[in-house]
Amino acid sequence: MDRTTKVLVVMGVSGTGKSTIGKLLSEALHIPFFDGDDFHPESNVKKMRSGQPLNDEDRQGWLQTLNALAKKHRSQGAIIACSALKKNYRDLLLDGMEDSLQFIYLEGSFELIKSRLGKRKGHFMPLSLLKSQFETLQPPSDAITVSISHAPQKIVQLILDQIS
Repeated sequence: MDRTTKVLVVMGVSGTGKSTIGKLLSEALHIPFFDGDDFHPESNVKKMRSGQPLNDEDRQGWLQTLNALAKKHRSQGAIIACSALKKNYRDLLLDGMEDSLQFIYLEGSFELIKSRLGKRKGHFMPLSLLKSQFETLQPPSDAITVSISHAPQKIVQLILDQIS
């Protein structure tokens, strides 16, 4: 399958650079980018802003919306940034996508991501929720895995090398 006909889900905990890498991949592959955070219902955003982690029930409708988005873009390809922390969340995203969806896992240590989040402005995800994201995270076994210790352009190149 030509790499541009796949939907690529850039996943990882908050602060790994999903949006940055997703946008760069979108430019490199000439396919649209969608930030999964933009598809959260207001109730989820309010909950996260108040420092409460989302539960599976909170995430279900959001993940179904992202799955519908992936299906809509299956033929031309797209990049979707989504934490996709648990296997069952990834299963919801994969539903009906067969081999048309690939996960890209941006991996980094708690300390590195904590230092990045501490510098981030204007995002609704408070630093206090990072610990809960790491507790929820079930690292994927079937994803392209790239360390976030590299510069963004290098991360994108490592991903492109693995999807071509």
